[in-house]
Amino acid sequence: MMVMDTDTHAIDHLAIAEACTAMGWYADRHQWDQLEALFAEEVLVDYTSLNGGDPVRSARADLVAGWRGTLGGLAATQHMMANPLVTITEDAATCLANFQATHLGSVGGTEVIWTLGGHYRFALARRSDGWRITEIMMSLVWETGSRDVLAGQEG
Repeated sequence: MMVMDTDTHAIDHLAIAEACTAMGWYADRHQWDQLEALFAEEVLVDYTSLNGGDPVRSARADLVAGWRGTLGGLAATQHMMANPLVTITEDAATCLANFQATHLGSVGGTEVIWTLGGHYRFALARRSDGWRITEIMMSLVWETGSRDVLAGQEG
């Protein structure tokens, strides 16, 4: 394991936590180019606790295009990350964080809200241009409201 000075470790820690937090920030504001820049060229995405199935390897452009299609038509979303726990080993890192995500939309003319909470596990790699997310694993703990908000987008 490479020994880092305290300043370098602190800077890396903040950059990693910020990259993970920024994922929700950019998605909520539909800043798709900034969102895409957070990821490595290919990302392993595991949302199996939410949707079933298997984890999927995705090109970052395809990942963001999918989120754009799903979240872009909603009236509003708010993704909050909290309590990041960062571990750094040389040029690799993990970040564990709690999350809460609220989705507001319309289904048949009726306002619908779906909120879920749980934990994220991010894996990141140091690149020449900074830390990039290489893996996302979401673990759903609870949800309330209706997932129909995702299928019933109007607008």
